[in-house]
Amino acid sequence: MSKIFTQQLLRWNELENTREMPWKGKKDPYLIWLSEIILQQTRVEQGLPYFERFIKQYPKVENLADAPEDEVMKLWQGLGYYSRARNLHFTAKYITENYKGKFPKTFAELRELKGVGDYTAAAIASFAFGENVAVVDGNVIRVLSRVFGVATPFDTTAGKKEFAQLAQSLTDSKNIAAYNQSIMDFGAVVCTPRAPKCEDCPFQKQCVAYTTEAITNYPVRAKKTLVTERFFNYFIIKNKTSILVEKRVAKDIWQNLYQFPLIETDKVINKQFDKLAERFLGHKKFTIKSVADPQTQLLSHRKMNFRFIEIELKDWLPLLDSMYEKVDLKELSKLAFPRTLHLYLKENQLI
Repeated sequence: MSKIFTQQLLRWNELENTREMPWKGKKDPYLIWLSEIILQQTRVEQGLPYFERFIKQYPKVENLADAPEDEVMKLWQGLGYYSRARNLHFTAKYITENYKGKFPKTFAELRELKGVGDYTAAAIASFAFGENVAVVDGNVIRVLSRVFGVATPFDTTAGKKEFAQLAQSLTDSKNIAAYNQSIMDFGAVVCTPRAPKCEDCPFQKQCVAYTTEAITNYPVRAKKTLVTERFFNYFIIKNKTSILVEKRVAKDIWQNLYQFPLIETDKVINKQFDKLAERFLGHKKFTIKSVADPQTQLLSHRKMNFRFIEIELKDWLPLLDSMYEKVDLKELSKLAFPRTLHLYLKENQLI
């Protein structure tokens, strides 16, 4: 069946695949790497504008390497999973300094780069350099699990090994780039997570999931993600020309993004904001001007809860200047903030 599967997939790609993307068919490893990092945990529709902005700002890996980190983070703002941006910048510098701006050509070497996993290394190695190595992403896992009836959970060690071996056994070594692109596109446009287009599927007759009426049972997941909650109370402290911010430097969510002065609590705060502000400032020489309605933001395994509390100080204490960064309001738009904070700034016409 494996040979027939590969032939049918490549035929579908020739005759029916109309999925267009600016990096598709390119052999430039920089473009492939950049697109794959952006598209990790991101839909194509969301990632495409970011790809275009990055290519315009940094047409070569050396340009990205030379960019200030704050500039890179600002360009990434809104895309989420910010460790990708930090790794992107680090790896651009590493390739520029250690490989003279030339990407390594093998899967094994590419896999050693920071932020480059098996999937991204396989994509670059196969698309740019023609190495016969299969890509295995969510789309590929979904297609293979349904067509071949793979019941092993994909998020286990055994499952990862089984899918990797199956994927590799199906490749067309003479046309690896076309094969890898075909199976990813097929999962994205036909064998979709919800409401797959089974009536248009060339594998309908041999698809285990379809013939057993068990499409929703595949792929099988073993682990259930535990969602935790965090409660962030931000203090908006500003005057007519400037505002206090700080950079999140600890190894936590949103590392190297900016935020307002913060107190994190173990539950939502709905009253006694004056006591919270007093706890933060260490004195009572302030007035609470406003408290915004609570807001939430869902991350992959966290529910973030936000409060924005605007404070007017009777006396501006030098201690605040030593603890936080006093930024001119005209310069605020140059800094990268988490999405909810960025929206707060826009809604309050601070940027």
